[in-house]
Order: sequence, then C-alpha cells, then structure tokens
Amino acid sequence: MSNSTPPKIIISPAMAVPARAYRRLLGALDEIGWSADVAPRRGIEEGDTAPSRAVDWSFNDEVDDLAAAVRTARNSQPDQPVLVLGHSFGAQLGAALLTGETPIKCCPDGLITVGASVPHFRHFPRLGLRELAVAEAVSVGTAIAGYWPKPGFGAPTPRTLMRQWARMVYAGKAPLPVDGRITIPTLAVRLDDDDLVPVRAAEHFERAVTPEHLETWTYGRADCPVGGSIGHIGWLRTPRPVVEKIQRWARFVASEGLTRRTV
Repeated sequence: MSNSTPPKIIISPAMAVPARAYRRLLGALDEIGWSADVAPRRGIEEGDTAPSRAVDWSFNDEVDDLAAAVRTARNSQPDQPVLVLGHSFGAQLGAALLTGETPIKCCPDGLITVGASVPHFRHFPRLGLRELAVAEAVSVGTAIAGYWPKPGFGAPTPRTLMRQWARMVYAGKAPLPVDGRITIPTLAVRLDDDDLVPVRAAEHFERAVTPEHLETWTYGRADCPVGGSIGHIGWLRTPRPVVEKIQRWARFVASEGLTRRTV
C-alpha cells in the first residue's frame, strides 16, 4: 500500500445485517479521509428479492458479489489500494477471495476482519449445545420453509447458504481453505464482549492467513469509549477505535514497503 494514496475500503457485512448498519463506520472512515463503500448482502436491502423456496443461493454466489465490488473499485481508481473490511460472515467472504480461483484483479490488497470465526460447536462453552441446537433447527426449518426464515439466527437466509453454515457448526469445515494460503497483509480484529466468537473459533479462522502476514488485535474495554460497545454487532455504534487501529496498521504496512497487488 502506498504511503501517499489512501486506500479504498469495501465493507463486507455480517449475515443479514443491512448496509445502513454501517453508516457510522462509513462516517468514521470519511473523517480520516478514506473512501468506503458497502457491498451489501443479497436479499435484505430494500427492493431486493428475499430468499424463498424459489430463490436460493450459496456462499460462492456471495463471494462473486464481493469480487464484483472489488473489481468496480479497481476500475474506478486503478492506482488506489483496495482493502476489504469483512465483518463476521463478511470476513469469510473476504478470505474466500484470496483462497479460491478468483482472478487477481478481483482480489484486495489487504484484508481486515472483525468478529471472524469458524463456528465449530467444539469451540464454544457448554459443549456447544446452543450452536448445535441452532444448526439442527436450520436443517428442519429450511426443509419445511425452503429457506431460513425470521426470527432465526442470521435470517432471512437462503437454504443452501444456511446449510453451509450449519455444516461449519457440525463439522468445523469452513467453506474456504484455512491452511495459511492468504499471503497479503491481514488485520484480524477480535471483540472482547463477542459471545458469538470464542477465541478458539477466531484462531481457527485466522489459520487461513500465513502467520507473517497476520496481525491480531482485541478491541477491549480500555479502548472502548464511554457508552460504547465491544460486542459482535454493537461495535458499529462506536467504530472510531477500530478505524484508528486500521489506520495505524495500514501505515505500518505501507512503511514496510508492502505494496498493492499488481493487476
């Protein structure tokens, strides 16, 4: 990344979290002079076709959506570094851009993850019984309704995508390789009050990145402003500490001479 050119941030949201939830994050990035766009999830924005028995899609379809957003950013400003900021499920999509067959011109120069995990039930307290119960409900609910309806966790979600999530819970097998093949600068932000992401689940996801390219940081109580939150979704109410950490990390990456990917 260049010392002189601020990066373009593509925000990849969490499952079933609408783009409007990231407005404060967009504002905090704008305050430091960085441009950013949200690559919204399918089926939840106003005017979208919602998932149903007749409307289904998969993890790879959502990866293609994110690749298209990165490609658009590349084409609009070819000399500007592009970073993907993936939140929860959105972090998995960002990692998948870098571990699959996606053309290099659709890949980011850096990856930032917030609240990312592989939610295998064995990573959770109390034997993962809560997570197993939700995964079992997914199997039944999607068979009956043809999709995963509200008020279920992460709903509304198409059946194929939600069944892929349930397989992660059962078997601990992510829909992307977690074998250290990501070799671009990556900042993994953990959230101290994130009851959806135990440390072992975060560590499992982070194995997707080569250790020398990975920095982890925990957004803890000492960093959180008065009235703020360090929860899985609540951090979006007070995103400035996360943005400031990202800015420091990006400056370090630039100082080390790690430049944007060649396309």
